[in-house]
Amino acid sequence: MQDDAALLSEEDLALVHALQLRPRASWTVLGRALGVDPVTVARRWSRLAGRGEAWILGSPGPLLFEHVCVAFVEVECAVGRATSVVRELSGHAHAVTIERPAGSHDLLVTVSTRDLLAMSRFTLDHLPAIEGVTAVRTRIVTHMFTEGGSWRIAALDPGQRARLAEPADESGVRRGPLEISAFDRSVLVRLAVDGRASYQAVATALDTSAATVKRRIDRLVRLGLITFRCDFARPLGGWPVAVTFWARVPPADLPEVGHALVRYPQTRNCAAVSGPYNLILEASLHSLSDVLRFETHLATRHPSLDIVDRAVMLRQDKLLGHLLDPHGRSLGVVPADLWSAPGTPAAEYRRAPKPVAGTAPAGDDRP
Repeated sequence: MQDDAALLSEEDLALVHALQLRPRASWTVLGRALGVDPVTVARRWSRLAGRGEAWILGSPGPLLFEHVCVAFVEVECAVGRATSVVRELSGHAHAVTIERPAGSHDLLVTVSTRDLLAMSRFTLDHLPAIEGVTAVRTRIVTHMFTEGGSWRIAALDPGQRARLAEPADESGVRRGPLEISAFDRSVLVRLAVDGRASYQAVATALDTSAATVKRRIDRLVRLGLITFRCDFARPLGGWPVAVTFWARVPPADLPEVGHALVRYPQTRNCAAVSGPYNLILEASLHSLSDVLRFETHLATRHPSLDIVDRAVMLRQDKLLGHLLDPHGRSLGVVPADLWSAPGTPAAEYRRAPKPVAGTAPAGDDRP
């Protein structure tokens, strides 16, 4: 693997921002907003995706977060065993994000399961049994103020963003019963691998019709059970620093402070958690010097926010299922399957080889 990598261009970042706003929009819609022809947009995306520099996936939607169990788990490892623990954990669908912080513990793992019982099985039975793990501390999320799919970069001007606004009848999330069938799970796994997969491609993989797949995806989106997000190699895009803050907030102030923190452009995740501190904030920053500036700004603007610990991430090995290299590029994906048995290794999908230069994905219309 190369030790260096080229930074993403302004054109690349503009396309990433456009896809953060409309992950499954047609190349025509995206090209119109970016001021280029659809074939050019498709070729740019083919190059980014082929190199693992950007990707689109289906991830849990806002309603699903209200029903599943999420935890931030601090893991300590025996000396020299962190890499082997990461390798083992990466193959588990419930360990959706794995980071290596500079701090008091070796790993920070974001774990998601179907319920608290499954979480207890994973964190009490399976995690401590991994060879090399010496300690596990679990902080259960009691409320998710925002999650990583809401994070946006600022690469487009207001006019471009306006042209990519969702049509009014597609933007709302409706309430409904939490019904995830075995077929829905199969669809979610496919979309976790490729969030722009066409209805026909998913239908072929699942031996059904494209109309059936479209109907199920539309329902999952409408009910807030799935959302689509575009992510990218953040170190190559100008955000090389990921930092996690642990804080205490008076319980009466927690809702107000939590909702205020999610409005900062640096915020990736913000959640109320169990334990000696009751709030976690994860941010993406441009430089190490921004860590102190951001923390100082938070302390000044929110006097009741007491930041008790902070950790800069030395490496992100896995990000919402995607396996990353040291530059943040996606090497493959282990789709999150919250309904599988805790501790069961999941299927791994390796990134396809880089497309031939000059070619573009077939078709221009919405997947």
